[in-house]
Amino acid sequence: MGRLFGTDGVRGIANKELTCELAFDLGRAGAYVLTETKQKPKILIGKDTRISCDMLEAALCAGLTSVGADVYLAGVVTTPAIAHLVKSHGFDAGVMISASHNPYEFNGIKFFNSQGFKLSDQIEEKIEDIILNKKWDEVPHAQFDAIGRVNRVDLKKDYQEFLKSTLNGANFKGLKIVIDCANGAAYKIAPEVFEDLGAEVVVINNQPDGTNINKNCGSTHLKALQEEVVKNKADFGIAYDGDADRTLFVDEEGNIVDGDKIMLLLAQNLKQQGRLKNDTLVVTVMSNMGLFVAAKEFGIELEVTKVGDRYVLEKMLEGGYSIGGEQSGHIILLDFATTGDGILTSLQLTKLIKESGKKLSELAKIMKVYPQVLINAKVENGKKDLYSKDPVILEAIKKVEEKLNGKGRILIRPSGTEPLVRVMIEGEDYEEIKKDASYIASLIESRLS
Repeated sequence: MGRLFGTDGVRGIANKELTCELAFDLGRAGAYVLTETKQKPKILIGKDTRISCDMLEAALCAGLTSVGADVYLAGVVTTPAIAHLVKSHGFDAGVMISASHNPYEFNGIKFFNSQGFKLSDQIEEKIEDIILNKKWDEVPHAQFDAIGRVNRVDLKKDYQEFLKSTLNGANFKGLKIVIDCANGAAYKIAPEVFEDLGAEVVVINNQPDGTNINKNCGSTHLKALQEEVVKNKADFGIAYDGDADRTLFVDEEGNIVDGDKIMLLLAQNLKQQGRLKNDTLVVTVMSNMGLFVAAKEFGIELEVTKVGDRYVLEKMLEGGYSIGGEQSGHIILLDFATTGDGILTSLQLTKLIKESGKKLSELAKIMKVYPQVLINAKVENGKKDLYSKDPVILEAIKKVEEKLNGKGRILIRPSGTEPLVRVMIEGEDYEEIKKDASYIASLIESRLS
């Protein structure tokens, strides 16, 4: 068995790859590694709306309490809510059960330390070592009154008050906003916050049934939001993914405003206020070339990382930067939060939009977007890295690079969470790069099948 942890926790198809047995083991090993010096550690658990969450939550609770940890169940809350609440309420660790933007059949388990940060590679490796090498003799078996208890807590309001506090008294009266909750963890939290702030809110995809999370909705499927914004003559629309750690916007005309534009707007605003630390924005290799061009014009330095919010965060902590993120809308505002928070990001951009007095379509002209195509090649998890060793695939990639001739780029990357190899090409001619990306993706599928 390979590594358990991917770029964002342990993830897989529920009851097939992510089993109750594995969840139990993660609870035992995770509690031990994260709190081994603590008597009766307190661990907070949240979950999204997937049908498998209750099952995995029960298994996790059994593992955690068997080591002597007291568990506090927060119910359906967002991933960033768990990160915030762990730190603000003095928990020793946090666990979120969610597969974020993935379809409902997937689920995931991600841990947060006592400061609300996702775990380092080193800590994840310690947990993996116990599970994979069956070092259970190291892990205590609590007995008698040392066995942990399970408690239910309602901390949703505390998190909502924190979100509103980041606006320094601003309100959204006069704005009409459509919010797409992706039938996920934000389905109550987000609309309530925006309504509390005075906005007129139209909510869609806020009826989770266990299997409809992210299904043709949310930040990965924006068509319904685009239609509702135009139909309702709204000022703009906001979409979250299943666990609300990311957000994307739609302007009043129905045009998508992606994470690159959101980051750049927020970074430029911070720079104007003298609050953009080291005048730097942290992005990944997936950010559009147009962002690089525009950032230079605004005097904003860019630090570029591998894809994955953990790498963005590492670079931000290393350089003391205040904002970073991904084109997908996973944006970290380190002045307020320890992880990407879709609702927090959407509140900050909404504040910027209202204070500017401009329409979002006008603000979104902050950068020219170079045509970009992203196509997924379906490849088994164990074979995803083999593309880099296949001479036929490498030759095809080389030919595309030569054709682009410095006026675009090709990026091939195995997904950290799904059985996919992502093929991204940017260039001046959309039809041409679409054809090349399709060809490379098909080639990868046929060569690695």
